[in-house]
Amino acid sequence: MSSEQIRINKFLSQAGFCSRRKADQLIGQNRVTLNGEVPEMGTKVLKGDQVEVDGESIEIKESPVYLILNKPSGIVCTTDRKREKNNIIDFVNYPKRIFPIGRLDKPSEGLILLTNDGDIVNKILRSSNHHEKQYQVETDRPITEEFLNRMSNGIPVLDTVTKKCETKKTGDYQFEIILTQGLNRQIRRMCEYLGFQIVRLKRLRVMNIKLDIPVGEYRELTTEELKTLKKLTQVSSKSETKS
Repeated sequence: MSSEQIRINKFLSQAGFCSRRKADQLIGQNRVTLNGEVPEMGTKVLKGDQVEVDGESIEIKESPVYLILNKPSGIVCTTDRKREKNNIIDFVNYPKRIFPIGRLDKPSEGLILLTNDGDIVNKILRSSNHHEKQYQVETDRPITEEFLNRMSNGIPVLDTVTKKCETKKTGDYQFEIILTQGLNRQIRRMCEYLGFQIVRLKRLRVMNIKLDIPVGEYRELTTEELKTLKKLTQVSSKSETKS
């Protein structure tokens, strides 16, 4: 709900509870309360006010938002706007409250999803769902077959061994990697273990969502992208439950 005042009958209508005419009837029957008191007809509601009908709390639910951002290097994936001036929330400056799904570390760039749908966040972040994330990596040393093989077959980092993954050489100093894990700074740690330093790290894809916008810009997911994303997260969650 916006910060401006709206009449209580309009509030009930926007919340999908009933029509404005029916809301007026409920108010006239003293079945509606505003912050614990029976309001007069035409009383206005402010953000944070508690509206109830027959003791049932009524809220205006924000419509779900699903965005893809091409995050520049230097932007931090945090919602802490007070402590971090280069936070992703201020950078996007979206009119509704949103938060990033997962994170890319500060030096990294590329695809990150933002939403206000907590349910889909949990499904995507659940590591056992094996959701693919594809990255383009540039290093300070030439890419060799031995390097790619070792990266593909597991590297000891953070008291574990990374899962097997796909790698492909795309240039003398560049390769692509597809992970199904989300360990902290995983690719950087894997490369460092083999004596390579990352010059540039860019995420190209999360599941079915591909990066297709310039650095620093964002867009809403298409209907088809969202439909497929929800289908993938639903199937993976069910599979996990059965196992």
